[in-house]
Amino acid sequence: MEYAVLGWPDDGPTLRLDHREFSYAGKFVMSNTGKAVARATGSEAGDPVAAIAFNEDRTDAGTAWLRYVTVRDDRRGEGVGARLARFATARLRERGYDRVRIAVNNSFAYHALYKAGFGFTGERTGIAELVLLRPGDRSAARYQSGLDEFRARDGLAPEERSFLDAKAGARPPDVIAVPD
Repeated sequence: MEYAVLGWPDDGPTLRLDHREFSYAGKFVMSNTGKAVARATGSEAGDPVAAIAFNEDRTDAGTAWLRYVTVRDDRRGEGVGARLARFATARLRERGYDRVRIAVNNSFAYHALYKAGFGFTGERTGIAELVLLRPGDRSAARYQSGLDEFRARDGLAPEERSFLDAKAGARPPDVIAVPD
């Protein structure tokens, strides 16, 4: 997999993704956020298999936000999103941001961001989103408190309920390595 920053927010990068293959595809044509992508290498090289949008916090110049993370439908569950989040966070930290935040709305994204080194802050924002921070509290108790927030929701899909049941009492996942 190849990881690349396409541009920073001031550069005004845009990215066209197929809405049939990517969630949040329309958010990536906006030019007010930076963009990074993961592309397959070898015979599958070319089009992105994952993308992430990011920008600076409006009130704290030392904090950046990962705004949207999307992985092509056929590549979900492979860890591509977590690796891309880790890559983008490392690039943001190199640019001088002390903290990187993200708000997630489902348990799968929550777990993937823990793999990228984030920890639950205990805060909520938006419509049922949990805020994670890097660096952040990665204790087992804090990890489970976020999963408990998801467990308490009505109308969970069977896959999400099964995932949450499997993670009951589990420690946070190990942090993956930063891709080059």
